[in-house]
Amino acid sequence: MIVAKLKDAADYRGIHPMLDKALAYLNDEFMNTVGTETTHMEGNNLYATLNLFETQPDEKGFFEAHQKYLDIHAVLSGEERMDIAETAMLTPDAAASKPENDFYAFTDRNPAHQSIVLKHGDFLVAFPEDAHRVKGQVSGPSDVRKVVFKIRIA
Repeated sequence: MIVAKLKDAADYRGIHPMLDKALAYLNDEFMNTVGTETTHMEGNNLYATLNLFETQPDEKGFFEAHQKYLDIHAVLSGEERMDIAETAMLTPDAAASKPENDFYAFTDRNPAHQSIVLKHGDFLVAFPEDAHRVKGQVSGPSDVRKVVFKIRIA
């Protein structure tokens, strides 16, 4: 997992070539052009979508992970708590998972190993081993505008 400020995105180049390309798009100018329909920058290898939601109580959240894609979550407005846990420590939910869409759900509702609060100017990169529970409340409901990048690595 990487948690950093948008202004420092270039510091994380060199981990993976597709991540390098995605990091170049981590700026307000580009992200404000992304809509709720998928914006493809490199076909299915790199794309972004605007997510609009109200944060929710913990009991409504669940952990998810991906094996072929990295996620970058970049908040444009509002505040969101993201919980992170190692996939190896969680119980897979085969019924809710969709391997054909690279979506793996987990049944665990237990506390996360780490909780991160994201606000405008912050981003988080979730790697395959980083199960993440999104849309968490910080101190109550918050309307969030967030761009989620999907970066193919496998």
